[in-house]
Amino acid sequence: MATAGKVIKCKAAVAWEPNKPLVMEEIEVAPPKANEVRIKIVATGVCHTDLYHLFESMHKDGFPAVLGHEGAGIVESVGPGVTELKTGDKVIPLFISQCRECRFCKSPKTNQCEKGWAADRYDVMSAEDSRFTCKGKKVLQFMGTSTFSEYTVVNQMAVAKIDPAAPLDKVCLLGCGISTGYGAAVNTAKVEPGSTCAVFGLGAVGLAAVMGCKAAGAKRIIAVDINPEKAEKAKVFGATDFVNPKDHSKPISQVLSEMTDGGVDFSLECVGNVGVMRNALESCVKGWGVSVLVGWTDLYDVAARPIQLIAGRTWKGSLFGGFKSKDGVPQMVKGYLDKKVKLDEFITHNMTLAQVNDAIELMKQGKCIRTVLSVSPQ
Repeated sequence: MATAGKVIKCKAAVAWEPNKPLVMEEIEVAPPKANEVRIKIVATGVCHTDLYHLFESMHKDGFPAVLGHEGAGIVESVGPGVTELKTGDKVIPLFISQCRECRFCKSPKTNQCEKGWAADRYDVMSAEDSRFTCKGKKVLQFMGTSTFSEYTVVNQMAVAKIDPAAPLDKVCLLGCGISTGYGAAVNTAKVEPGSTCAVFGLGAVGLAAVMGCKAAGAKRIIAVDINPEKAEKAKVFGATDFVNPKDHSKPISQVLSEMTDGGVDFSLECVGNVGVMRNALESCVKGWGVSVLVGWTDLYDVAARPIQLIAGRTWKGSLFGGFKSKDGVPQMVKGYLDKKVKLDEFITHNMTLAQVNDAIELMKQGKCIRTVLSVSPQ
């Protein structure tokens, strides 16, 4: 491409400071360095983790930044040493690296990686270095991806090459939420055929967890949310029951225990609320119940009574659904193309990048499942 090796000026939504609207700016995106690729972002989803950084954690060292981490695009150019990707490839940037060399990547027990932004800057949610500048200032790259920009630069160990037939305005959602929820059920909980499950929180991650429970063969899937409007949507993805905790005077764990003869086999917390995490654990049957923490938060301690675990329950966490990123995302894309994974049903709104603040407001108010922003024309 004519832009290879040159600085690209393009539009991006910049978060200059926490708890303030994003600002559409012209930014400069430097060419990729060794082992990096520059990607033209075509579409991106708006995920709650973007809102978490902007409105909840508000880490002072995490700004200014370009948010967004659920995108898909086309490789514009590659830096020296890039062997896996070439100009024109359809790709999904990944917020978890897969270097294939560290002890975590070599272990089948985890999908984490010792390299990339997440290695030592979880709190700030970005690496110190970036290829972005705006008005003479360095702008941070959120979660190593920054998909609220027409162009971004990502290390090749955090890019998944996908099927060229994949529609980017749909499969962008596999960069975070859908893979996270689906994988939490299939990979982390290891939901078993014929089992009973409860999913707490029916945003995109929770609905994807419902879909994962169904794919794994669960016979009963209880969807739990305080928004009654989520009941019908949950059934689309495979829920057999819907429970609104506000409809009951007793604790939700007791309600579920009574519904299931002592508790569910598997529960998944997809909210990022420490109180709900405890409820999800206590909803599991003693002896073998497994409860998985899926919702992202790092603000408060989580508590439980020791007897809950002594009695045989297992409490575990799931990051990106347990998928090794470069391997797992292309598999999920194939699942979508083979009509085994739903994506279209998650998309409630389509907007442009310039409408990003409207999309954030929809999510804050619980009025969307996923909004997809068109960023650049293909």
